[in-house]
Amino acid sequence: MKLIIASNNAHKVSEIKAILGCFYDEILSLREAGIDMDVVEDADTFEGNALKKAREVFSVADADAVLSDDSGLMVDALGGAPGVYSARYAGEGHDDAANNAKLLDALKDVPGEKRTARFRTSVALIRRGMPAVTADGSVEGVILHSPQGENGFGYDPLFYYEPLKKSFAQLTPEEKNSVSHRRRALESLCDKLRAEK
Repeated sequence: MKLIIASNNAHKVSEIKAILGCFYDEILSLREAGIDMDVVEDADTFEGNALKKAREVFSVADADAVLSDDSGLMVDALGGAPGVYSARYAGEGHDDAANNAKLLDALKDVPGEKRTARFRTSVALIRRGMPAVTADGSVEGVILHSPQGENGFGYDPLFYYEPLKKSFAQLTPEEKNSVSHRRRALESLCDKLRAEK
């Protein structure tokens, strides 16, 4: 059984391989599968984007299944924004620093106790001859007033995780993987796959 992960992010691919390895004999990134495509993520939910990407890759893939995910940051004081626009919050072509600066500006008058937020991931698995399976995962935190830490990417320097008393950018990769929203979504997906057997 061959699974293609609709990503070339090496860190993401290795995490998925570790979690789903018991279900598939071969797990490949897009690059490893020889697929070069860029899916426009224009759905209004994480699940919608994950399903769209998985379906489009599956349509050209020589595989039994394709797994995709979409993730983002949801800030309560901003009505759930940036949400599905997390990667392009400061506009197309902007980087993590610009996105973080815009988020801090949007929250400049919001006190600490109202800066609650969560990282959310939806994963979608498209399979040959079987129904699609989706699963979600999230992790709760608080948005800091300034960046802390050098690890991670995206909004990690601003996302404070209370149980470990650190920002996500202060966590080691192992610490982050153990509590991440993607891991929780993948573990939920595994539970659904096991329940099918």
